[in-house]
Amino acid sequence: MNSPMWIWQQPDWPHFQWQSEPIGALLRGCVDRQGRLLGKIGSIDALSECQNILDTLLQNIVTSSAIEGEQLNVGSVRSSLARRLGIHEQGPTTVRSEGLAQLMLDATQGYDQPLTLQRLFTWHHWLFPAVEESLSKAIRVGQLRAEAPMQVISGRLDKPTVHFQAPPRDSLEGQVDAFLDWFASSRQATNLDPLLRAGIAHFWFVTLHPFDDGNGRLTRAITDLALAQAERQAISFYAMSASILEDRTGYYQILESSQKGDLDITRWLTWFLETLLRSLEQALLNIDRILSKARFWQTHRADGLLPEQVKVLNRLLDGGPRGFEDGINAAQYQAVAKVSKATATRHLTDLLDKACLTRLPGGGRSTRYRINTQDIPSA
Repeated sequence: MNSPMWIWQQPDWPHFQWQSEPIGALLRGCVDRQGRLLGKIGSIDALSECQNILDTLLQNIVTSSAIEGEQLNVGSVRSSLARRLGIHEQGPTTVRSEGLAQLMLDATQGYDQPLTLQRLFTWHHWLFPAVEESLSKAIRVGQLRAEAPMQVISGRLDKPTVHFQAPPRDSLEGQVDAFLDWFASSRQATNLDPLLRAGIAHFWFVTLHPFDDGNGRLTRAITDLALAQAERQAISFYAMSASILEDRTGYYQILESSQKGDLDITRWLTWFLETLLRSLEQALLNIDRILSKARFWQTHRADGLLPEQVKVLNRLLDGGPRGFEDGINAAQYQAVAKVSKATATRHLTDLLDKACLTRLPGGGRSTRYRINTQDIPSA
């Protein structure tokens, strides 16, 4: 007798198994970072908290779509999110951005609401609003997929490579019901770690592939919901989809190999926890940056700085690709502050005198400056 080709063909599907020892250290690391993140969130001010939530949720939406190869209008999605979060940011929105914002906030903030088939249908409607005209093929919106086999295929038409095939349509209602029943009951399970539950939910739902399109994005929304149920707050401060996008190839490879394997999903859970750990560590760096920025301005609140100086300092404090992590020189200061060369030199000298900046080794035109954090008291 031939062995099953797909994991859902295993006789004991979906009774997953895993080995605790290989994932134990990763799980402890995630729980540790999760606790540290929750502890630090309480130290940031309300405005910074709102802005950080906005930035994180935006990143989650944009990167989840990017995993599927879709580039969103970031500005319109940000405007839709900001309005729902009560943040006053002006900008145009679209039906598409409104739906994506609704989906993200429902998943991360509506964690006490049960996950039902109707809720999934609503999410699918938000993901594919009826007025969307740019779709390349017709999609059954707000209902389970059609009768045709659901496959992921590449290669030539005469010699295709089937990377994945979902369970057949005639058993799909029962399969989805079983998943939803487990998702509800497992939330109270004392013998299942909530982070492992999120990883299992991710793998199980994406394997079912119950919709014509949007399965990956809905899977990641369900993962966010599971994590929010476990944490209640921290999920709004890290974007797991961003970490998945960083290893998009690895994501698809581990899913494909695990879906062709037996019911031991240790390798998938290992990849999932490694990715979650990176997300949490990045969130901790962001929170530390926010706290450092707050302490900096507390120290220099009475320095009488000019608006142009404040603008440049904030760019340096925010870090990231646009934050001049290697320091800033006079020409860059001039460009960011939009001042003359002479004014840039005066401003930099003033910032040095007020201990806002420190001069890096080097001289002449190559002289660079960075934020002075040595004189800022720690929290």
